[in-house]
Amino acid sequence: MKTATLAFAIILAALPAAAQEGGVTLKKGPGLDVVETNCGSCHTLDYIRMNSPFMDEKAWDASVTKMIKAFGAPIDQANVKPIVEYLAKYYGKAP
Repeated sequence: MKTATLAFAIILAALPAAAQEGGVTLKKGPGLDVVETNCGSCHTLDYIRMNSPFMDEKAWDASVTKMIKAFGAPIDQANVKPIVEYLAKYYGKAP
């Protein structure tokens, strides 16, 4: 009985964290599908919104390049430009 109660308590404690995980919605626009597929496969898309006040197109390009070269992100070279363009347009720092 104690084991079942403990397991139930652990499950209840984990529910709020699990509910917060899937809540990231990015702005609709050309390239969103490429960003969700490539960026979201390795980390939460919330990083995009968190970094957007600081990033312009050049910084987004450097970030995507870093993800590929330093962290081994499996992003096809053909997808780099659409990713950077989307991020700069919808989450880029105003000039």
